[in-house]
Amino acid sequence: MDSDSVFASVVRAPEDPILGVTVAYNKDTSPNKLNLGVGAYRTEEGKPLVLNVVRKAEQHLVNDQSQIKEYLPIVGLADFNKLSAKLIFGADSPAIQQNRVTTVQCLSGTGSLRVGAEFLARHYHQLTIYIPTPTWGNHPKIFNLAGLSVKTYRYYDPATRGLNFQGLLEDLGAAPSGAIVLLHACAHNPTGVDPTLEQWEQIRQLMRSKGLLPFFDSAYQGFASGNLDADAQPVRTFVADGGECLAAQSYAKNMGLYGERVGALSIVCKTQDVASRVESQLKLVIRPMYSNPPIHGASIVATILKDGNMYNEWTVELKAMADRIISMRQQLYDALSAKGTPGDWSHIIKQIGMFTFTGLNSEQVVFMTKEYHIYMTSDGRISMAGLSSKTVPHLTDAIHAAVTRFG
Repeated sequence: MDSDSVFASVVRAPEDPILGVTVAYNKDTSPNKLNLGVGAYRTEEGKPLVLNVVRKAEQHLVNDQSQIKEYLPIVGLADFNKLSAKLIFGADSPAIQQNRVTTVQCLSGTGSLRVGAEFLARHYHQLTIYIPTPTWGNHPKIFNLAGLSVKTYRYYDPATRGLNFQGLLEDLGAAPSGAIVLLHACAHNPTGVDPTLEQWEQIRQLMRSKGLLPFFDSAYQGFASGNLDADAQPVRTFVADGGECLAAQSYAKNMGLYGERVGALSIVCKTQDVASRVESQLKLVIRPMYSNPPIHGASIVATILKDGNMYNEWTVELKAMADRIISMRQQLYDALSAKGTPGDWSHIIKQIGMFTFTGLNSEQVVFMTKEYHIYMTSDGRISMAGLSSKTVPHLTDAIHAAVTRFG
């Protein structure tokens, strides 16, 4: 009898909407099934990819007898932290040269956001964070549980399937002075819609004039455009003005290190002294949470970022992943155009990064899953990385049927 259990009153929680898509996909026995829900890169054959340069770095680590398995410091691997800051802020960043940046190794992007949020909840005077509508489903939960109050600002415009720039400026303009603002550094998840550099500049001026604190989530550096520096440009403009900001980095996508959980949180401060005090408090956040971070994934990243040849090899592999996704966008757009599918589908090639907000509604999504065995989140977000030249026609037929049937 489960009534004997001390946990008898525990109710079953709903599936995570994103991970739940994969559960449903796995149960489907159709040979034509297609999973466009998961945010992980796939090859043209639909297989997970381990980068050659990652295998090489692992081999190097395995053969290096000086590698040990001792605990890392609370803040993580020093080389990894230094190189991560350099990767996002730029090798010649004045903030780095002036030692105004503190970087701590965390458990991928999620862990970096959580540590940053806990730090802000304890030490920042304004406990409200503004996140875009829509945003990654985990964002509101992370900030809420850390003790911040979550508000939203307009971001995506369903009518144009682009950026609601006017709404964004109005909402941030109306935010209380000093509020925290979450910004996707590039390849906004789930919409794939990014501001232009001119728009970023306006956002920066507005935020600085109101003393709003930028908190960047950088999950796709190099993965969006294929160029590491271009994808970091928005973050760098905010650092160049001498102001303060936070940045969470993940190596899940751009090095394919999903399960290694490798990430970093950097806080750019006004002075070296402030940065060192901030770091001392970050340690107090991390220590009771997980003591210190894992060593293997961070060692892989540090090995690659440190070695000129490996770094170059990585950028080539990274560009190949980005280019495959860009070509999938083009192929899907061309196929829908050739089929004469009703509507304007140009947003598919305008959006950037792993995800496309198709504009399909939940009714159309349910239909495509039932009739075509195509799985995606109910908001119509598809992972372009889950597509291949072979599966584009199947997806095109499904979209065409869904739009024609439920226009």
